[in-house]
Amino acid sequence: MTSLFPSITPVTSVYVAAALMMPHNLTEGTPEKFLFQFLPFPPYLNGIIIKMAIFGAKQVLWRSFTTVASHPLRVCIVGSGPAGFYTAEKILKRHQGSQVDIIDRLPTPYGLVRSGVAPDHPETKNVINQFSRVVQSGRCSFLGNIALGSSISLEELRELYHVVVLAYGAESDRVLGIPGEDLKGIHSAREFVWWYNGHPDGRNLDPDLKSTDTAVILGQGNVALDVARILLRRTSELAATDIASHALTALEQSSIRKVYLVGRRGPVQAACTAKELREVLGIKDLYIHIKEADLKTTPADEEEMKSSRIHKRIYELLSKAATAGPSQPSSGQRELHFVFFRQPDRFLESHDRKGYVSGVHLEKTALKGVGSGKQIAIGTGQFENLSCGIALKSIGYKSVPVDGLPFDNQKGVVPNVKGRVLSDNSGDPTSVENGLYVCGWLKRGPTGIIGTNLYCAEETVASVSEDVEQGVLGAATESNWPKPGREGLLRILEDRKVRVVPFSGWERIDKEEKRLGSLRNKPREKMTTWEELLKAASE
Repeated sequence: MTSLFPSITPVTSVYVAAALMMPHNLTEGTPEKFLFQFLPFPPYLNGIIIKMAIFGAKQVLWRSFTTVASHPLRVCIVGSGPAGFYTAEKILKRHQGSQVDIIDRLPTPYGLVRSGVAPDHPETKNVINQFSRVVQSGRCSFLGNIALGSSISLEELRELYHVVVLAYGAESDRVLGIPGEDLKGIHSAREFVWWYNGHPDGRNLDPDLKSTDTAVILGQGNVALDVARILLRRTSELAATDIASHALTALEQSSIRKVYLVGRRGPVQAACTAKELREVLGIKDLYIHIKEADLKTTPADEEEMKSSRIHKRIYELLSKAATAGPSQPSSGQRELHFVFFRQPDRFLESHDRKGYVSGVHLEKTALKGVGSGKQIAIGTGQFENLSCGIALKSIGYKSVPVDGLPFDNQKGVVPNVKGRVLSDNSGDPTSVENGLYVCGWLKRGPTGIIGTNLYCAEETVASVSEDVEQGVLGAATESNWPKPGREGLLRILEDRKVRVVPFSGWERIDKEEKRLGSLRNKPREKMTTWEELLKAASE
């Protein structure tokens, strides 16, 4: 009979464990009574088995709960923008007891919500309130001033955490690769956006807005429209925003009166959203110019508009703007020119100011269908010059790789399947880097709006959860489950004398910026140097 116990007790313990966790109203009495009716042995033997099983079940439950409590799932997210925070929020919800650390190279969180969203779009920044609650949940921390690659390596993070999610976005720029691109007066839109938003890496850009009255922006996406709006909007309106003071001063002294937005394709294919377009078209006392010939549509254009309500709406807004205003600008009026069907061939150097840009040599383009209702721009071999004293390239952001990270240089993304990082660019879904994931621009490329990162994070977190449940992350046994996580990270950083800025440090920065802003009737006065930020974080 005793030989029965080893085979019966473990199985019974599982049922008992379940019964112990069930409400008594479901078990119709005590778990013992509930289980007693199912055992086929004599009553006295059932009693012994149940007592032994309950003891074993309590041991199982105790071990499982203490294992979760003492060895939680430790997750590190690199990058504190929308992709990073949405990922953190969803991991915390799906994995009770998990601990999440969000690290960032800046001492300030929120990524492009702070340094990318235009200052005259304060409502877009309200998502910061949601992100703040994530950090304040008790199981999540923000650790700033930590640079992946120099402060800590990717390999070290993977040793410290069960899961590492890379969500640091795109902090570089695509290049045109055309002659004259290194002339002075040519900047990337990213640099310009960082400059007026007070990003510490954009503080010293110092664009020359005094020596010319004309700016050319290459690109017609939302970032291009943001830049155009900041250049053309009245500074009295910008003064009430959180725009960086150095940028506001430069814009107040600016000589820019004409801005050209140049696109390779036509008004039907413009890459902006209707909301952004309406806003730039609605700038007070602004002359809008669009060539009537550019508004003519082809059957292929009509097909595109049928399949895309957004494209149709944008075309309608541009058509209306082309005919709504006067045919000529009034004296001193600021001007916005939409230039379609043109692509840059080379930048022109000034004869008077050697080494400085004086214009863009543009090639006329035509659209060619490539199937499925899509058209691309091809050069026609016809050229024209467009004079300017400053040129801004808004042709896309680019992510940068780090040591130990597979990277697709052509696409500018990390090769992945549903957020799982692949070992190479072959696309083989079986060559997965266990425990390593991506989200946001690093995963899909620099496309979409803030909300796009929500769906992107859902997919990545679903992959993480699936891997946890299937034991892919080495969680199947207790011996390889514990990871040092935050404690181990802080020890390494302390040894390397890396000064970490916790969320409380950011709160001190936030408080001081708001105090300084109140003195100027602004929502905040951004600190724009590393020294200022780090000093405020510790005071």
